[in-house]
Amino acid sequence: MTLVDSRPVLQVGPLLTIPNYITIIRTLAAVTLGIVALVSGSVALIAVAYGIYWLGDMLDGLAARWLGQETRAGAVLDIVSDRACTAVLCLALVALIPDVSLVAMVFLPSFMVLDTMLSLVFLCWPVLSPNHFHLVDRRVWALNWSPLAKAVNTAGVIGAVALGQYSVAVTVALAVLAVKVWSAVAVARLLRRDGRA
Repeated sequence: MTLVDSRPVLQVGPLLTIPNYITIIRTLAAVTLGIVALVSGSVALIAVAYGIYWLGDMLDGLAARWLGQETRAGAVLDIVSDRACTAVLCLALVALIPDVSLVAMVFLPSFMVLDTMLSLVFLCWPVLSPNHFHLVDRRVWALNWSPLAKAVNTAGVIGAVALGQYSVAVTVALAVLAVKVWSAVAVARLLRRDGRA
C-alpha cells in the first residue's frame, strides 16, 4: 500500500496471482480430501486435510507479501476459501465423531457468520485486507487477525478436539465467540463513527 495525497492506493486485482493459485489449490485439495475422509470414514484423512488447509493458508499469505501480490480480491478469495474448508472439514468431523457436535454448534456459526462479517468488513475502509485492519482499529485487529488470534481462532478449537478434550474445545469456542461478538459491536461503532453505516 502506498500513499498518494494522504489517501491509500489499494491494489484491488489482479485475481490470477501466485498466492491466489495457492489458495485455490489448497482449497480444492482440503475440500476434496475432507469429502474422501467422510466417505471412507477416516479421521486421519480429516487431520491431513486440516494440515493442507492450514499450511496452504499460511503459504498463500506469505507468498502475497513476499511477491508484493497482496490484493483486496485475493483477500476476499482467501476468506471465502477458508469458509469452504472449514464447513466441509467441520461437518465431516461431526459425522465421524458425533461427540464433537456441541463444539461444532458453538464454533461453526461463529466462524461462518460473525467471523465472515468481521473478515470482510475491511472492505469498508481503504485497507488491503484484514491483516491491515490495525490501521483502522488496533484492538479489533489484535483480537482477530494478529498471528496469535489467527492461531486460536480455529487451531485452538480443532487442536483440543484432536486431543480428545471436547470440554476444552467448547470453552475455547465460547471464548472465541465472545471475542467475535465484542469485535462485531466495536466494528459497528466504528462504522457509525466513520459514517459508513
